[in-house]
Formats: sequence, structure tokens, C-alpha cells
Amino acid sequence: MALRPAHYSLLIRHGTLIDGTRAPRYAADLAIRDGRIAAIGRLDKARADAEIDASGKIVAPGFIDAHTHDDRLLLSAPEMAPKASQGVTTVVAGNCGVSLAPSPNGMAKPVTPPLDLLDAEGGWFRFPTFAAYVEELRARPAATNCALLVGHTSLRVQTMDDLERPASAAEIARMREHADEALASGAIGVSTGLYYEPAAAAPTEEVIEVCRPLAKRNGLYCTHMRDEGDRVLESLEETFRIGRELGVPVVVSHHKVVGTQNRGRSAETLPLIEARMREQKIGLDCYPYCASSTILTASRVGVASKVLVTWSKPHPEFAGMELAEIERKMGLGMEDTVARLLPAGAIYFSMDEADVQRILAFERTMIGSDGLPHDAAPHPRLWGTFPRVLGHYARGLNLFPLETAVHKMTGLTAKTFGLAGRGILKEGYAADVTIFDAGTVDEAATFARPIQPAKGIDCVIVNGTIVWTEGKATGARPGQVLSH
Repeated sequence: MALRPAHYSLLIRHGTLIDGTRAPRYAADLAIRDGRIAAIGRLDKARADAEIDASGKIVAPGFIDAHTHDDRLLLSAPEMAPKASQGVTTVVAGNCGVSLAPSPNGMAKPVTPPLDLLDAEGGWFRFPTFAAYVEELRARPAATNCALLVGHTSLRVQTMDDLERPASAAEIARMREHADEALASGAIGVSTGLYYEPAAAAPTEEVIEVCRPLAKRNGLYCTHMRDEGDRVLESLEETFRIGRELGVPVVVSHHKVVGTQNRGRSAETLPLIEARMREQKIGLDCYPYCASSTILTASRVGVASKVLVTWSKPHPEFAGMELAEIERKMGLGMEDTVARLLPAGAIYFSMDEADVQRILAFERTMIGSDGLPHDAAPHPRLWGTFPRVLGHYARGLNLFPLETAVHKMTGLTAKTFGLAGRGILKEGYAADVTIFDAGTVDEAATFARPIQPAKGIDCVIVNGTIVWTEGKATGARPGQVLSH
């Protein structure tokens, strides 16, 4: 009796596969069944419920955004258009010490910066435990997968009545309990934002003690370091010490060197990171721009050559405008203008392109957008990070081969964060797939027009279901909460 041809739910034919391991591209078909990659190869006789002709296109693992602030976006805009539109199928949320859960008891109004990066009004801070947040994400899935961190700053705001001092032993114990609950409920690690005022007073020892549950829960320590400028080497060493004392992997968030006086210092930081990598598990991510974006403060303006206001609660009309122009309109000096705008966010042009390229090209650097989805005039990295790496840096500047670019946003990221069965095109792995045109893929978002879907992203598949095609979301929401 003749065997029936294999039948699949989705079959991608005639594509050129880049598998996420840095191996050379090759021609093959890819078949999906039950949300997983069921077969790769010549599948001429196979049949499927639906087929995609990927002739002339690259078929790659779905991109994993190593650094996001999508905690709220997953619930408030679950189609995840800023990410799905650029080929992202998994986001790592809860970075820089800021997580939506556990939510502080009776969140103060206005919301303590930088927690207001997620919600300035406070209404979304309504999850008393991390388990409650995860439960809602599972009950109301998003289009993309997510891997979650619990934020140290969020724990401080939850626990302490005065953030301008080190935590007491009793406060550390309570924060440690919250961290343990979060890790037991599905968080993959703890993040810190020691750069920000609510956590700046925390000594290294406080961080170590709060993060003690990481070791038994197989978690990671991810950090927006205390200093990315003059004291960047010292801050790197602090980060590595925390990882060593806890015996856990560390991830240096959005690695950069800021300020004109520090231009070129990536030539110092990267050899240090590489040397410490031989002694302990270390990861790092980077976004492909010379400008950062965070809350607006007068102290941060000084290191930037130009500042754009991304949002202002009392003056929303100034979103997207240069701070210098706002100063002229108000007839005030910089510090008084900033005071009038607060609470607010800003984009700071404070990095050198040579440093950005050196860090991007470093073999172990992952790609993370660090986009702020709730800004009125966001940094273009929110919509443009991944296609910019593929188009501008890989194709345009030949900074690295396309296979390396894909690896930096797929296989490397999955391995660093311990996301088993993701990030590689391999039989049995989750069917997270992005199909794109290598000749046209690029960012469309700019600083002037930051909310623009990418060019050249044809189709995005999450757990075997198409979530983005023909330039728009399909409405499907097959995302999962990923944990170790």
C-alpha cells in the first residue's frame, strides 16, 4: 500500500534558511505541525492546510528582543505591532529594575520614575504578586511570546518608605521573598536599574542579598549598570562580582559608553568583558543607535549633544520637539524648562557611532531594542531595531554577515536567556519563524517619524500561527509565557 504524503498545518516552500546558529544559509522547505517545526528539507510531496511560497526570501528563526519594557504592552496592545512588524516573536520584559509586578501597595501618584516608563497613571500597577501578572498574561495571550524579569526597583518601591538609603535587613528580607515568589511563578531572573534614583542608594551587598533566590531558581541577573560613563569599568566589575557571589549568569543591558569624554572607551570595556567571560557566564545586548531614551532629568541633559522630549505629562504638545527649542518657546533656562516639563521622557544623543559599531560587532553581543512603547513620540528603536541591524549594519555597512546578524537576535539570545527549544530552525523546536527579504529589509522608523513598520518583513509566525503578514497584524495571539 502506498504511503500517504506527510500532512502539516503550514508549509513554507522554496525559502533560503538561515537557522540561527551562524551556519551558512541553505535552500529548504520547512513544515510546521502542532506549533513546532516538524520537518526541514525537500518536501515536494508534502501537503499542508496552508502554504507560503518563500522564493527569494530568507526564512529565519523569529527574532528575540533581548531587552524590552513591554510588560504592559503585552496586555494593553496584545497584537504587539511594534515588535511583530519587525520580525520579533519573543520579548524579554521587566528590564532596568522596572517590572509591572509585584505592584506597590497603593501606588503613589504620580508614579515614581522610572516606573512611569510603563504607566504614568498607575492603573496598570494592579498585580499584588508576580503570579497574578503571569496568570493574566496566560489568560489573555499576546501575539508574541514573553520571558519575564522581576525588577529590583519595583521591589524597593513596594517595600521601602524611603528610597534614598540602603534597605534595612528586614526590607531586604521582604524584597527577597518577593523575588523568590516571582521566580517561582515564572520569572527567569531579576533586573536592576542602579543607574536610576530609586535604586542608586542600594549598595552592592543589598543587590546580592535580594537576589539570593536566583541561584536555587536557575535565574539570571540582568542590569542597567550604575554608571555607563566615567565609571563604566567600575560598574562592569560590580556587575561581575554580583554574578560571581550568587553563582548565576549576568547580562549587561544595552552596553554603551556615554559622554564625549568617554568616546572610544568600548575599546576598554569589551576586552574586560571578554576576559571575565572566560571566568563566568556573561551576556550583553546592544541597540543599534547613538541615542538613548529614558526619563527626562536635568542631570542627564549635560552628557547629550541633543535632547528630544518624547512625552510630557503637563505639556503633551511638546512631544517630539528638541529641548533647546522648548527652552526658547518658554523663555527659560534648561533646568527651569525641564522642571516645567516633568514628569517627562527624553531621547539623549550621547554616544559615538564607532563605539556602537564596535559593540554591535562584538561576537557575544545580542540585539535588544530597549523601546519605550508608551512614549508619545518614541525612539525609533521601538519599531526599527532589528531591521536596522539587518539592513543598515549587515547589508549596508557589511559590519557582519547576515548569518551573524540573525544569530545575534535568535540563537545567541535563546542560549543566553535559557529559552530551550527556541531561537534555532531545528526539527522539534518551537515554530517561531520570520520570513524577510534580505535585499530590502530595513527600518522605516526615524526620529522625525518613529512609528513606522519595518521594510521587508514578509511574514511572522509564533508557535506555528501567523501573526503578521502583508504589512499588518492578523489578530492571532498565540504567545506563551516562557520560563526555565
